[in-house]
Amino acid sequence: MNKKIFLMGSLALIIMAGCKKIIDVYPSSNLYDQSFYKNVAEVDLALNGCYNGMQKPMFNEWSLTELRSDNSIMGNPTSASSDNKELSDLDLFVPSTYHSGIYDYWLHTYYNIYNVNKVMYNLAVNYHTSDSSITYDSIKIPVSLTDRKRISSQASFIRAYHYFNLVRLFGGVFLIHEPVSPAAAKLINRSSVDEIYKLIIADLQNAITNGNSSSFSSITNGDLGRANSWAAKALLAKVYLTLNRKAEATVLLQDVISNSGYSLQPNYAAVFSTINEMNSEILFAVRYKSGKLGLGSPFANLFAPTNSGLAIVNGDGNGYNYPASELESSYNTADPRDTFNIGHYYSKVYAKKYISNLVYVDDGENDWPVIRYADVLLMLAEAQGNVPSSLTLINNVRARSGQVLLTTTSVNTTLKFETALSNERRLEFAFENQRWFDLLRFNTTFTTITAEQTLKNHYALMYSGHYSKYPQNFTLSELQALVRTDRMLLPIPQREIDNNTNIIIPQNPGY
Repeated sequence: MNKKIFLMGSLALIIMAGCKKIIDVYPSSNLYDQSFYKNVAEVDLALNGCYNGMQKPMFNEWSLTELRSDNSIMGNPTSASSDNKELSDLDLFVPSTYHSGIYDYWLHTYYNIYNVNKVMYNLAVNYHTSDSSITYDSIKIPVSLTDRKRISSQASFIRAYHYFNLVRLFGGVFLIHEPVSPAAAKLINRSSVDEIYKLIIADLQNAITNGNSSSFSSITNGDLGRANSWAAKALLAKVYLTLNRKAEATVLLQDVISNSGYSLQPNYAAVFSTINEMNSEILFAVRYKSGKLGLGSPFANLFAPTNSGLAIVNGDGNGYNYPASELESSYNTADPRDTFNIGHYYSKVYAKKYISNLVYVDDGENDWPVIRYADVLLMLAEAQGNVPSSLTLINNVRARSGQVLLTTTSVNTTLKFETALSNERRLEFAFENQRWFDLLRFNTTFTTITAEQTLKNHYALMYSGHYSKYPQNFTLSELQALVRTDRMLLPIPQREIDNNTNIIIPQNPGY
């Protein structure tokens, strides 16, 4: 592994060839400095800061997704500590509008959107709400059109990624696509869901048109890990699926499968190996770098079991993202994904996927996958529906884990097909923050499975052994009654509403 470290005053750009991690570290105040962008090197440096800015929202994302799904639970349901209560409130669909984890996720996401908007502004790449177009206008700094397209395509991808998460978690949010002053920001109200999706689609189309379209084997070391045209096509396909635009999703997914050069890894563990990063299955990941640089992954310590000392990971664990027994029992005993995703420490279980040897606490090397080739295959099956070629796509994923292949005889109804696809996605992407978004999307793309009923079934299965022990003493029927359509969205952080004396910002229904 070759490493080059360039220090520029308070800026530290860390570029790794070999493991190809491109992350930089510098005070966020520099991102807001109007005089920072003078040439292409400085804009590139700012873009790397946008990649790095994806880490902070990820810190809380598991609690807003996996914990609210049927994949994970609170490891200690009887705990009344403030931290555990905030997490259990998410699990029970009763989060406060002042919930600190929700606010932190919101805040860090918008911070990074601001960083992206600064990059786009200095490149004179503008989004127009009137017709949902992106234009390359007259520029004030010496950057070529080729470099503007290269940089803006990646910035567009990052902004679309953030807004896609926001709109699915909160509904209509604040549509901010250019740098604005604090005073001007207080005059911007929530946009509609439709308006948010128009920006997401425009950004991803910019990323597709102007991003790197080299096949996987031809991607240079310096570009591995960067958002490219293939990652944008896969993410846009997921956007289209979410909007039930299956035909458009199908075209994009078939293109990725036929022409991208990405492929499944030979075994499941290889996908996540820290010595095999950005392999042929990873179209995009949020990247981490160990070495006490402030860039390491915290999830080994967050997810390792409590009171395990040094047995699992250096520095003990917090026991968060505790696997639900319902999930573990869904794996066949011979499925290698079971033992890779879920670990055991005496009577405790833990999410094992992001745990590797640590020298320093909260300083893991493990990247967090956002889009995998397996996801592309299973999304295409979802877009196509119950046809023989969809079973072939699912079987491609199942075969790697040695599972019995599906046939048109065993899967002969829509219910069986949708159940098989839902289960396969759940087992394949456990603890990758996919399950919650999958359940929401199934409300649109499936006819026999809904998020609300799945979660009510989860409460019923887990009630006697887990949910009945919560301090709130909910009966099962009371608990199931909390799973309402309006609670599929999180509350807008109340601080956003309370601190704005200029306009009235509506809160989401049910809060």
